[in-house]
Amino acid sequence: MLNKPLPIDLVEYFSNIEDPRVERQKLHALSDILFIVFCGSICGVESWEDFVVFSRAKLKFLKQHIPLANGIPSKSTFQRVVSRLDPEAFRACFLKWVADFDSSLGDVIAIDGKVVRRSFNHANEQSAIHMVSAFAAEARLVLAQEKVDEKSNEITAIPKLIDMLNLKGATVTLDAMGCQKAITQKIIESDGHYVIAVKGNQKSLYEAIKNHFNNFFDMKNNKNVDVSVMEGASRNRVEKRECLATDSIDWLKMKDDWVGIKSCVAIRSRRTINGKESTEYRYYISSRPANAEQHNKIIRSHWAIENNLHWVLDVVFNEDDSRIHAKHGAENMAMIRHVVMNKLRIAQSHYPRKISLKGLRKSAGWNDDSLLSILCQRI
Repeated sequence: MLNKPLPIDLVEYFSNIEDPRVERQKLHALSDILFIVFCGSICGVESWEDFVVFSRAKLKFLKQHIPLANGIPSKSTFQRVVSRLDPEAFRACFLKWVADFDSSLGDVIAIDGKVVRRSFNHANEQSAIHMVSAFAAEARLVLAQEKVDEKSNEITAIPKLIDMLNLKGATVTLDAMGCQKAITQKIIESDGHYVIAVKGNQKSLYEAIKNHFNNFFDMKNNKNVDVSVMEGASRNRVEKRECLATDSIDWLKMKDDWVGIKSCVAIRSRRTINGKESTEYRYYISSRPANAEQHNKIIRSHWAIENNLHWVLDVVFNEDDSRIHAKHGAENMAMIRHVVMNKLRIAQSHYPRKISLKGLRKSAGWNDDSLLSILCQRI
């Protein structure tokens, strides 16, 4: 533990994780190493070498908050310690941290997966890691993550992720990979709702919903179908999203196989991009009542996980270019990026003027007060 109390919740939640080193190898305190890793990751550090360079540049700041009794850790120390931390224990710390603010996160939780593309290691026959994350769409914060086991897929990881979450009153959104009977049952048993995309992996269900809604898209009025239309334009793109929702689903022969199902939903999306028009149809099952306006917003918010998590990890954090892969290094650094992204989002929401995440990271790197403010910020 640190020598003096700090108003930094990362210190409070993560410093008690078990140190993987034997006693004679503990030249640097684990809390010191983690503090540097969190600070460095906020400021744009992307490699073990960078943590050493960052520590030298921020030595005065670091010594104000951690002892650094034996100076700055080496590149190999950062690599060895972070790569050997138990990812399950690290995730438990993350979940405790999130649990203290998840009541403020809104009611749509998007679940989706992402591969950290360059985290493979051919020498050890280690595949690139695939992380499935739960994302609070409204607050734009990561709630939990689960690594997909090698030779498996997201279907096995999603139930484990659901077990980590407080779903009471929340709506879980999933793409077609998550359209599984066991998953809908687990969500309902957790007191949550679901809106799940249906595609060819559930062929009979998909064909039944598609054939049913094809009869209604161009009808002006039908008492059994609720309709909502959303239109938007940005730069060279114009989109019209028509949502149809019905809870009259006696025609769905397999409805009893899907725990909690109350309605079926269809979306027709018409886009014009640079003068070129396209039309796409998408279909969903839902445990929510057939309110088309709500479903239109919920389904649209699912894409927040692509735009505000996966895109940010790739573009702002350069995650796909990371070559950190030894032992648990890739998985632990993926979780550290989630922690840091949450910290930056919270700080961004309290910032006195509009600022990008890249701008916040630069500000933290250039200004010690800005870095400390991000570290101390709570939701």
